[in-house]
Amino acid sequence: MRIIELHDSPLCPSQSTKSFAATMILSLLLGVSLVVSLTSLGFAEPLDEAELRADAEKTFKDKVGPFVNKYCISCHGTRPEAGINLQSALRTPGATSSFLHWKKSVANVKVNDMPPDYADKIPSEEERQQFLEWIGKLKYLAPRDPGPFVLRRLSKTEYSNTLHDLYGVPRSIAASLPDEVVGEGYLNSISPLQSELFLEIANKVVDQVVATKGDPPTEIQKRLFGEMPSEGADLRKAARDVARSLAREAYRRPPTEAELDVLVSVFDLGRENKLGYTESLSLMWKAILVSPQFLFITPASEIDSKAKIVPLDDYQLASRLSYLLWSAPPDAELTKLADQGELHKLEVLKAQVERLLNDDRSRALFDGFGAQWLRVGELKNQTFDQALFPQMTPELRESMTEEARLFFQSIVHENQSVLRFVDSDYTFMNEALAALYGLEQTVTGPKMRRVKLENSNRGGILGMPATLASTSFPNRTSPVRRGVWVLEQVLGERVPPPPPNVPELEDQEQKSFEGLTLRQRTELHQSEATCANCHKVLDPIGFGLENFDAIGRWRDKNHAGVAIDSVGTLPTGESFSNPADLKALVATRKEDLARNVTERFMAYAVGRNLEGYDEVVVDQLMDKIAQDDYRMRTIITEVVTSYLFTHRRVQE
Repeated sequence: MRIIELHDSPLCPSQSTKSFAATMILSLLLGVSLVVSLTSLGFAEPLDEAELRADAEKTFKDKVGPFVNKYCISCHGTRPEAGINLQSALRTPGATSSFLHWKKSVANVKVNDMPPDYADKIPSEEERQQFLEWIGKLKYLAPRDPGPFVLRRLSKTEYSNTLHDLYGVPRSIAASLPDEVVGEGYLNSISPLQSELFLEIANKVVDQVVATKGDPPTEIQKRLFGEMPSEGADLRKAARDVARSLAREAYRRPPTEAELDVLVSVFDLGRENKLGYTESLSLMWKAILVSPQFLFITPASEIDSKAKIVPLDDYQLASRLSYLLWSAPPDAELTKLADQGELHKLEVLKAQVERLLNDDRSRALFDGFGAQWLRVGELKNQTFDQALFPQMTPELRESMTEEARLFFQSIVHENQSVLRFVDSDYTFMNEALAALYGLEQTVTGPKMRRVKLENSNRGGILGMPATLASTSFPNRTSPVRRGVWVLEQVLGERVPPPPPNVPELEDQEQKSFEGLTLRQRTELHQSEATCANCHKVLDPIGFGLENFDAIGRWRDKNHAGVAIDSVGTLPTGESFSNPADLKALVATRKEDLARNVTERFMAYAVGRNLEGYDEVVVDQLMDKIAQDDYRMRTIITEVVTSYLFTHRRVQE
């Protein structure tokens, strides 16, 4: 983690010197190291992995290398096109840096996009399929490793929940922080703007908790600072005791003596600047609230070992688990288990996963992971043409998102198979949502309730207004967006990016598609060589959902009165004639759906992209998950108890 230069900002209201805050905070950040964890543990490589690695090495030498050199290297060699450097990947096929190049290659070869039709040498379809199979073995060339160790920063939601849970302040106290950019949930840096905002929020927290001089202390203040020391008592010793208690709670682990030394030095700094005892404690507390130990999930102790891979300490494991499932700090039970050194035990950890999922706070799992996976998190801010869709009020948007949340939670709480995300006969709605479903006569009032669905075109995330609206444009549907969403978000396929300089339909010359339907206009892309291969895969899926308009209402005709054509054929030759048929086809890919959810949840849990050996671990998890019909709680439990979640690489 890089150290951010902090700009001058008032830290203590009683001090007029702005540089005082920056000096103190910098001394804290520079003076306290981000400690690394625990005891060592050796890992013997399973025999089958060694055999698989040997097979992968042979496959790479005899198959992959010759294929790449014959068909790919002329464009993706010393001057790689489209960011795919296969010359580098050939040199180090199992390296982390090579993994993304192989994945991009697979995506392009799979849709027959590469090699291009104009290439001198074109592989046969059999060779393409063999190449895809060969590349799938290269993960075994990666070393046995839990991956890069990520010091993950608390998200805005986690940060506000933490302040509320620990100090009783309203969650809105963190409203000034910018929302995170939608992505995979990897938060491991602090911008200069954020550093200033964290400092401002720390001021607000202390101001709300600590009573004004002369007023009696608040209950939270008494809990945090204890009783005022008697006259003649050692104030530095008393301050160190307070620092130990404050830091233990805020850092989510026992502080080191070095960390306490720094905090007491902040107390001393306050005393030297003529602050009273309580004011100096407040200053020390502010230092804790802007420290990396509070803002990041950090290990508990230094490693007294030469091991390169170690298990997480129980304190970090407790924090990882609670923030994953609750977006909040560990509660008393998790903390107690960490203190006792019991949490890392498999059965104990599994029991805690169950306990946390049974708690109402597990609704945070949707806000952190589910909304991101389904890409509905930004629906509240998405633009829609109000002349065409006046129904899209803030209340309806909130109901759409709440439907997705309640549906996601029902699958987790009832431990249903992930197949139910696609193939389901129920959902949750209120009167506003019922109008989109055509059920306004049977569902009334603003309260969300569970409703059984009789229409087979509905049910599951493919027919849900939140996902349908999120994949639309402001004034119309987008078969391409919906096709990409189904392939990537639901089935875990990698879709190659569009060629550069390809305009949206509205930006193309109007005369070229005057009088054509959206489907016919979209199909024009297939006549262009640079677009055809991907659109043959994407468009049929998007057309299969065209009966749903841009906000998820059913329609038989478009706004011009032309009948919707939702008939399609997948590249596999399977055909469908409506959304229900399309859902049924997607549901047959149960293993792909389950693996996609597992991989995405794993990436979210460890805070980074998956690569190399991670794929081997996921393979092992999928064997266990399949035995329990790909149930959601089984996926969550297997991820939490996995090698990737419970171990880390030691930074050198």
